[in-house]
Amino acid sequence: MPSRRQLLSTGLLSGAAVFLPSPAGAARPAATAAAVGRLDASKIHKYKTRLPIPAAMPAISTSGKADRYAVEVRQFRQQILPPGMPQTAVWGYGSAAHPKTFGYPARTIEATADRPVEVTWINGLVDAKGRARPHLLPVDPTLHWANPAGGVGHQDMPADFSGTPARYTGPVPIVTHVHGAHAAEEADGYPTAWYLPDAPLPRGFAATGSDFAAMREKAESYGPRWKPGQAVFRYDNDQSPGTLWYHDHALGITRLNVYAGPVGFYLIRGGEQDLPAGTLPGPAPGPDDPDNTRYYEIPLVIQDRSFRTDGSLYYPDSRSQFHDAFAGPYVPASDIAPIWNPAYLADTIVVNGRTWPQLAVEPRRYRFRLLNGSNSRSLILKIAAGATAPRPASAEVPFWQIGSDGGWLREPVQLEQLLLGPGERADVIVDLTGRPEGTELFVINEAPDVPYAAGVLGTDYQPANLATTGQVMKLLVVPLRGQDTSVPPEHLTLPAAPKLPDSAAAWRVLLDDLPSATLTGVNHRVATLGTVAPDRTQTPLRWHDAPTEKPVLGRSETWEILNFTDHSHTVHLHQVQFEVVSRQPFGIPPKPRPAEAWESGRKDTVLTHSGEVTRVKAVFDRPGRFVWHCHMLEHEDNEMMRPILVA
Repeated sequence: MPSRRQLLSTGLLSGAAVFLPSPAGAARPAATAAAVGRLDASKIHKYKTRLPIPAAMPAISTSGKADRYAVEVRQFRQQILPPGMPQTAVWGYGSAAHPKTFGYPARTIEATADRPVEVTWINGLVDAKGRARPHLLPVDPTLHWANPAGGVGHQDMPADFSGTPARYTGPVPIVTHVHGAHAAEEADGYPTAWYLPDAPLPRGFAATGSDFAAMREKAESYGPRWKPGQAVFRYDNDQSPGTLWYHDHALGITRLNVYAGPVGFYLIRGGEQDLPAGTLPGPAPGPDDPDNTRYYEIPLVIQDRSFRTDGSLYYPDSRSQFHDAFAGPYVPASDIAPIWNPAYLADTIVVNGRTWPQLAVEPRRYRFRLLNGSNSRSLILKIAAGATAPRPASAEVPFWQIGSDGGWLREPVQLEQLLLGPGERADVIVDLTGRPEGTELFVINEAPDVPYAAGVLGTDYQPANLATTGQVMKLLVVPLRGQDTSVPPEHLTLPAAPKLPDSAAAWRVLLDDLPSATLTGVNHRVATLGTVAPDRTQTPLRWHDAPTEKPVLGRSETWEILNFTDHSHTVHLHQVQFEVVSRQPFGIPPKPRPAEAWESGRKDTVLTHSGEVTRVKAVFDRPGRFVWHCHMLEHEDNEMMRPILVA
């Protein structure tokens, strides 16, 4: 059978390192303690916990020309597992002025279209004595990552080692990215603009990333000065209402920082492109609602996590534990990283910071803001009558999708199932009108327990484990309180954004995996992006290589994303909301498939499937440096991220 590269060549497609000592005799990281202490997910009781609904983040000021927030990341313990089981140490955002607001997930930042928001993002990862905390999870120092231990001038560079190193245990770098925001480069959360907490540091460590000073200088030219351990980002919110979210984006460590807990919704409302008040189900959570408030607009972040028997988060500290059981030799005896895994799909589903929760719902319409916040797991969601019905299960209640990442769809789309890759969002209405009191409904997941590769369930892939990751949450119908005055979804007229202009240029880029260059039969050394030339020459590139994607300011341009790997990836472009144009298998002459109905609105993250070219159209209208990357975070952290330079 010809390879995808051969099909491409014949097909029709449109137009300075720091040297650190290593522990003596360290051939591979010790995995025994983590392996012995891992909690069996099937033993975790389901639907014993009420779904938490994140409140709105309190602002420190709403007067003047912007809403201002001071948002800090801290470490705390939270009851993620059911009551009676141990609490879990996690990280989370909260208002620095309101100690009781910290949680996983974080409170929602409520923004108004065309009214700026200014956030002071604070790295508060210090202990009670003000000392910098180490990471909760195993940090691989052999990757191309933030590398504070490299010191000034050598941070953000891969280190060289004389022996296989142990995990990094120094202070943790962070820089927050509002995913989907239309922001200037200094407010985008550039991966090398990270900063450590304001705390005593080990001798020779760099306190900030290599681009921190440049971003600070730009931001301070019109805003407040940045203090140590902080950055102040301004978001103009000059875009359509949409479901955005915020999370860490530090170079080479995003997978671990996000897995540890810092994540929250950032919702934009109002303006000329919003629907009139009362059209959709509401209210949404506010900052100071009474405990018995019932919400009919609910944000839901779905993630997969694993735990140890003591309640702590489990994340593999060697690929020998999860990916392919490869036991070395590792760096520097080979080119295989000792800790990094090419992907991690955990065994427990967590919704809004609780394992398999239950939500009491009335027989009326609900608006769910759905986010797949998993590192590498795709989701195929259904609402079914039984939690463990054979797959594929019958959909008991459809989703009416009205919006995606960056705003409204062209029209409401009725779906029996909802596909969400990592980082994607869906704004949906679920109509439970007429459901009898006591009815039990279950949100289930039919995507696989391996990286998603499209196709047909049962033929091309098997569903998630029915006992664990195939279940998500339970809906229990309770008596109706009051009258539902929202408009039925099938009768909605949505104020979708206008179509982008015709494309004037194209960027042809690739996704691929690279095998070991020093060992035989070992794949997934790194995950790379790159370019495809007009003569179809492929050039894999890494983060440190010079920018190759240089959009012209204000010009509509098509991105042709060619996926040479064996599974689907979500690709995220910073700074823009784009249009999905089409998909087409390599080497297939017929017309490309148009975007799916649920992709008719603006998006910032798109699923690209194996052996296909995915086309999106974007207009970059702010100059500066941004990034594009795979949103499977393990891939992003090991070279599957590239700079964008907007001329």
